[in-house]
Parts: sequence; C-alpha cells; structure tokens
Amino acid sequence: MNEAKKVAIVTGGATGIGLAISLQLAQDGYIVVVNYHSSAQAAQDLVKQIQANGGQALAVQANLSKVTEAEKLIQTTLETYQRLDVVVNNAGITDDTLMLRMSETQFDRVIETNLKGVWAMCKYALKPLMQAGQGRIINIASVAGMMGNIGQANYAAAKAGVIGLSKTLAREMASRNLTVNVVAPGFIQTNMTANLSPQIKEAAIAMIPLKRFGLPEDIAQMVSFLASNKAQYITGQTFVVDGGMTMY
Repeated sequence: MNEAKKVAIVTGGATGIGLAISLQLAQDGYIVVVNYHSSAQAAQDLVKQIQANGGQALAVQANLSKVTEAEKLIQTTLETYQRLDVVVNNAGITDDTLMLRMSETQFDRVIETNLKGVWAMCKYALKPLMQAGQGRIINIASVAGMMGNIGQANYAAAKAGVIGLSKTLAREMASRNLTVNVVAPGFIQTNMTANLSPQIKEAAIAMIPLKRFGLPEDIAQMVSFLASNKAQYITGQTFVVDGGMTMY
C-alpha cells in the first residue's frame, strides 16, 4: 500500500447517501473504509466497484449504537492501514411516530445510533486524526435537526444534538488542526424518500424553491469539499444542502 494515501471511514457507507460519499471519496483518491450494519452484500459490491475503478476499499461491519463496536471499527482501520485522516459520520436510522405515541424504546433506539454513535466515533477517532496532522470530521445531520419535523421528535433531537456536539468538538480540536463540520441534507432521493406517498412528496416539493429533491451526489460533493485542503480554514459550520427549503 502507498503509505501517503489518505484513509477515510464512512459510516453507513454502503447505501443511499453513504454510498455516494464512499464513491466520491474513492474518486478523490482516499482509501475508503465502508462501514455497514446489515447491508453486507451492498458493502461488498461497493468495495468491488471501487477496486474495479482502481481504488482501495474495505468493508467493516459495526453496529454503531454500541460504543465498543465503534471503537472496534476505528481499531480495525488503524490495524489495516496504520492511519486515519477523515471520518464521515453518516449512519442513521428513523423510527417515526407522533410524540404522544412514541415509546421510550423508540426514542432511545434513534438517539443511541444517530447521536451516541456519532459521539463514540468521534471520541475514538480523535487521537489518530490528530496524528494525521490535518484531520477531518464531517457529521451528517439533517434539516430536521434545525427546524423540527412532525413525527420525528427522536430523529430531530438526535440531529440537533449532532450539530451541538460538532460545534463543541470544533472548538476543542481547533488547536490540533482538526476541523469538524456538519452537512445537513434536506429531501434527498434515497430509498427512504422513495417510500413516501405521492401526497407527501408533492407537499415537500412545494416547500423547496428549486422544486425537486436533491441527489445523494449533492451531499457527497459537499463532503468531498470539506474533506479537502480547500476547506482547511472552515470549522464548526453547518452546511445546509436542501434546495433552499430552510432559508433564514
């Protein structure tokens, strides 16, 4: 292996937005560690695709709602490649219902993956990222964490927490030349939005000035920029990619 080649972890990197991010970073020249929870075949297929295009990739299973598995993901990366330069915390789940009906289990399940999982990945990645000399953490939040969303009290709370966590970490790590930023997608064309009813899709598009859903590649290109040297003076910021839906 080329020791100078940078290494990036993408959590939830085998499907949807994560898939686009993994492909983009591989195209940018990174060795990509594709984390997955249950999408084993998709992860292996992605690794083969990256390799067929001349890149390097590794699929690693980990349930990031468990802190020990987040730590193991970091350790596996370091044991394999001896370095870590970029962490993209993209893995997330939903378990939607109105607040009146939401159980404690539903709330905890989403918080454990979408917020605690991000905390755990950041915690165990900090030392190797500092050693990289110019490390990057890019956390994928959501516009739901900025404006709320009916039926998503757990998801919105977790994503708002990710934004606050990222700002704090950006302050703590600035002296170590480690930047921490957030990308907050709006409605993006994924399997999740594909399952929305035509009525909900129509209502959503009506709120978007650009009058369409975004593509996973729109998020991937923002991540690519934030991981690059072009973004070396940017930290603690939230970049909204939503077609203009949440203008303030």
